[in-house]
Amino acid sequence: MKLAKPVVRKLLSMYIEEDSYYGDTTFTLETDVRAEVIAKESFILSGAEFSKLCFELCGAKAKQLLKDGDTVDRGDKILKIKGVSSHVLIAERTALNILQRMSGIATATRKIVEAVNPYGVKVAATRKTTPGFRLFEKIAVMHGGGDTHRMSLSDCVLIKDNHIAIAGSIKKAIEQARRASFTKKVEIEVSSVEDALEAVRCGADIIMLDNMGVKEVEKAVKEIRRTGSVIIEASGGITPDNAEMYAKAGVDVISSGWITHSARAVDISMKVDRE
Repeated sequence: MKLAKPVVRKLLSMYIEEDSYYGDTTFTLETDVRAEVIAKESFILSGAEFSKLCFELCGAKAKQLLKDGDTVDRGDKILKIKGVSSHVLIAERTALNILQRMSGIATATRKIVEAVNPYGVKVAATRKTTPGFRLFEKIAVMHGGGDTHRMSLSDCVLIKDNHIAIAGSIKKAIEQARRASFTKKVEIEVSSVEDALEAVRCGADIIMLDNMGVKEVEKAVKEIRRTGSVIIEASGGITPDNAEMYAKAGVDVISSGWITHSARAVDISMKVDRE
């Protein structure tokens, strides 16, 4: 994914400003320092590029030693930084927060990706993301080997239960959805085999089997395959513990909110020495 640098700089500057809008009350001797960002456990690296930019935006120089998507071991050095002490310390927490959070998501994603890979199933994120930080969380999913799914409401038509309730029926909801651009696929969320089959007959491109048990998903997949050729997605309550079972059920895609809303931040620290 190619990102516009002004967009990234604007977001990172906003995060840094949140932490340092009124400056740093803690006294810091103004002197030249060098620092290293070090992994304290093993994980999949994500956010190194953005962490580096945080230090640079604060006036320090930073060198990225490992690539996003790499497997990192305990003790590995991720970044080297040089600069004035106050510049380095102002950037520290924001830079590490981004690195820890994104790497945690990438690591969680990779775990599910590896579990379902033998079945040829894609792993996708959801929009259950942190407001203001979605772009980075979705990129972390990519670094873990997953798919971003929708980046925003405008990416794809996704008819959910509330849309169906407002439209009055699955048929009417899909008819209304088809008024969107021809470039947009139409996905619909269903919670029963019967609704899935109706959605296929009404022309949906993607069927999302939402919060259905593995056995029910298995049955739905068989029936849908007989009825039409669509992409089948399973979603709702999918974690590393049950992802493989859903993959075995024959779906094409597994989407998981867990990889963004419940992934544990990894342990990373920064050590500083005077030059």
